[in-house]
Amino acid sequence: MELILKQDVQDLGFKDDIVNVKNGYGRNFLIPQGLAALATPSAKKVLAENLKQRAHKEKKVIDEAQKIAESLKALEIKIPAKVGSGDKLFGSVSNIDLAAAIEKSGQSIDRKFINIQGGTVKRTGPYNAKIRLHREVIVEFPFEVVAEAK
Repeated sequence: MELILKQDVQDLGFKDDIVNVKNGYGRNFLIPQGLAALATPSAKKVLAENLKQRAHKEKKVIDEAQKIAESLKALEIKIPAKVGSGDKLFGSVSNIDLAAAIEKSGQSIDRKFINIQGGTVKRTGPYNAKIRLHREVIVEFPFEVVAEAK
């Protein structure tokens, strides 16, 4: 059964994708839940026209995300944290702390779009995070966790 997704469906596809699924999954779950519609020839034509119009608008959004990415690459973030013996932190540094540090430097980024490699940081030193500004624009963002001045 060929369907057009109306919303993102985990492990299946993104909004406006045309997917092939088993008949029961489409008829009993996707269509009644409002997650998909049948991919009839007329629905495919409407989808193609909508995607063409959206691509024009999407280009502006991607260009804006590229500008933000360039300004993020110029930033150098150092996050101060309380340190115990050695280089272990009291607590941890997470994407919430990184989002707050970036906010102080002038850029506003939602913490949901920040992914610190390895989850949370529990030691001082340099780390990397991936910041997703758009589906197609993902920035590698280096930052450093330093000991707080006593």
